[in-house]
Amino acid sequence: MYAQENTARLLPDVAVHAQPHLAGALDWVGMDGIEVPVRFDAGDGDVQRASARVGAFVNLSRPDKRGIHMSRLYLQVEQALSTQTLSAESLHALLRGFLESHNDLSDRACLSIRFEHLVRRPALRSGNSGWRAYPVCIEASLVGEEFLLEFGTEVVYSSTCPASAALSRQLIQDQFAKDFDATKSIDHAAVLAWLGTERGIVATPHAQRSVARLRVRMAKDAKFDLIALIDEVEHALGTPVQTAVKREDEQAFALANGSNLMFCEDAARRIQKALDADGRLIDFHIRVEHQESLHPHDAVAYASKGVPGGYGDKRC
Repeated sequence: MYAQENTARLLPDVAVHAQPHLAGALDWVGMDGIEVPVRFDAGDGDVQRASARVGAFVNLSRPDKRGIHMSRLYLQVEQALSTQTLSAESLHALLRGFLESHNDLSDRACLSIRFEHLVRRPALRSGNSGWRAYPVCIEASLVGEEFLLEFGTEVVYSSTCPASAALSRQLIQDQFAKDFDATKSIDHAAVLAWLGTERGIVATPHAQRSVARLRVRMAKDAKFDLIALIDEVEHALGTPVQTAVKREDEQAFALANGSNLMFCEDAARRIQKALDADGRLIDFHIRVEHQESLHPHDAVAYASKGVPGGYGDKRC
């Protein structure tokens, strides 16, 4: 045992040797993509375990020191995240641990956690349900006594273009004028039958899968209520993508699209209005992306809460 301990003491540590010709303070040093399980409560009390990728960093404020103690960061990440449910308190404590283990080197610490969380979503009409995997990104930093926590996810939805819908309606009107003589009385049954044919819908508006990417800053002591945030956004948009779909669900989805025509500007404002009313959020950043079927490029809009010095003052 003594021989093993003695050998360990003699292991070389080149990181302690400074390189004067390369002296300089570094903004952040650490590791990214650490693989670790995390425990997360999305707000429904069901703590799920997920495979996460973690970034752990501290600054290197000492120009005369060659490096930080990366193994100390790794071991703290592994111990804290794999055994504790994610919370503001646990992340704050983890960042304090980063700095305590580097008290002679660092005065800032940050952490990022990326994973997916499964949420069961009901079908629109049939009574079935299915799983949706929502990406989650949590970023935390500690600078002095200032602890900052950000939480992000994204919602996928369908968007139908209002301009294309108007143009399609005009073409349907034109077709109706061709098929029914304006000088003759119109038979209700004939019109009803015509509406059920392809001639009754000669044009359809273009729609596309769209993504709303969200980043929020929560009020002090607020919980990670992912499901409530998703519900707010999906309700505001009205057309979230579906899981289990029978014919009655698909018909209901078509009705939802027709009732929620929107440009990307409309979608961003809908989400902005919903999140602005959420007292748990002190700031938010919204990026909506309509992956157009008409163009080879996307239509994009940004929105924020408009807090001075907040997300809205940053570049896109």
